[in-house]
Amino acid sequence: MPPTSPRPPGLPARLRALAREAGRFGTVGSVAFGVDLLLFNLLLNAGSETLLAKTASTIVATTLAFAGNRFWTWRDGAHTHLARQYTTFFALNAIGLGIALACLAISHYGLGQLWPALQSPLADNIAGQLVGTAVGTIFRFWSYRRFVFRANAVPVTAARTGSVTSPSSAPQ
Repeated sequence: MPPTSPRPPGLPARLRALAREAGRFGTVGSVAFGVDLLLFNLLLNAGSETLLAKTASTIVATTLAFAGNRFWTWRDGAHTHLARQYTTFFALNAIGLGIALACLAISHYGLGQLWPALQSPLADNIAGQLVGTAVGTIFRFWSYRRFVFRANAVPVTAARTGSVTSPSSAPQ
């Protein structure tokens, strides 16, 4: 009788793994969000222009998030070229920044012309930090998993025979 190979994990196991991954991503993101929020408000209170303050705070938070995601959230992923990963991470994060800046600009400069209350620091925080960050986070989670921290590929022969090597036991 041929040796039996382990069956690929079922849906419940995949959902638990995804939940753990999302939890780690959320933890890293929460720390980065806190840094972003604190720095953004410090820069605003120091007299920086709104969009420039958001850009600077996001760059600092992104550097922190890259390190946390690479070395904790997706530590078992394919890490073949640090500079390429870092560049791709920042490019995708720039799109996430664009999402947050668009929310902030629409609120502050667009709707704020009609309703001046939307040009306040509180409104800027709601538009840029809460709404923009929430929408940007959904994009970031998907894009980081897809393009930056991909799981190690399963060899074609293993996929055909049904044997699957877990990412943590695959050679790095």
